[in-house]
Amino acid sequence: MMKKHIRNTVILAGLVLAFSSCATKERMVYFQEENMSDTTNVQESYSPVFKKDDFISVIVTADDPEAAVPFNFPVEGNDRAMYNNGYTTGNPVRKGYLIDENGDVSLPVIGKIHLAGISRSEAVDMLEKTYSEYLDNPVVNMHIENFKITVLGDVVKPGTFKIPNERITILEAIGLAGDLQITGERKNILVIRERNGKQITHRVNLTSDDVLNSPVYYLEQNDVVYVEPNAARRSQGTFWRTSGSILISVTSLIVTTLSIIIN
Repeated sequence: MMKKHIRNTVILAGLVLAFSSCATKERMVYFQEENMSDTTNVQESYSPVFKKDDFISVIVTADDPEAAVPFNFPVEGNDRAMYNNGYTTGNPVRKGYLIDENGDVSLPVIGKIHLAGISRSEAVDMLEKTYSEYLDNPVVNMHIENFKITVLGDVVKPGTFKIPNERITILEAIGLAGDLQITGERKNILVIRERNGKQITHRVNLTSDDVLNSPVYYLEQNDVVYVEPNAARRSQGTFWRTSGSILISVTSLIVTTLSIIIN
């Protein structure tokens, strides 16, 4: 009888562990589809879209270096040593222009240009056509100097991160933040994005390969990624706020009582 009881207990424990393992995988593992396609609809190329309040650098070069100088940000004194008659050597001095509240930027010689809402590749094409009226074979290099993203919530290292190459995926952003805590909710990641002066939100499920096709797979400047804690973590926090002091008092009373009885 005892052997049968032990055997049943072992079987029950095994079943509990098996179901627990499945549940843990469902909550914790990224990309759980067993038949993930070798090819996805992830964008093959990405070019950031300019927004109001972006601070950008614009460097213009051409066949005649001297002719290109007036089209670049004015430099004086030691700063000019960083430029080679319109060309840059080493790391250029980051002088730039702010895209104003109307989405416009004022550039030397050509004046005001509307940039908000168009991609960098589109802006480069537009400016090179404009500069071609003044220069032979102009080349435009544009860079968003204040490109940054923020990751908050149940991650190892929340914070705001500057992205020098202006290209980052939501997976890379989570990696920068040290990955999710074990209690982070992987199925409901929130991405907050500003578009045309309005805040829009997207939800992402990291346990599905659908994240690779998400419109927020590539993050834009000033995007905020928020990882909420799972139900267990939220319950734990609520428990300690509401019952923590009571539990400590009860535990202290039990320990004191036992100490008296033993002695």
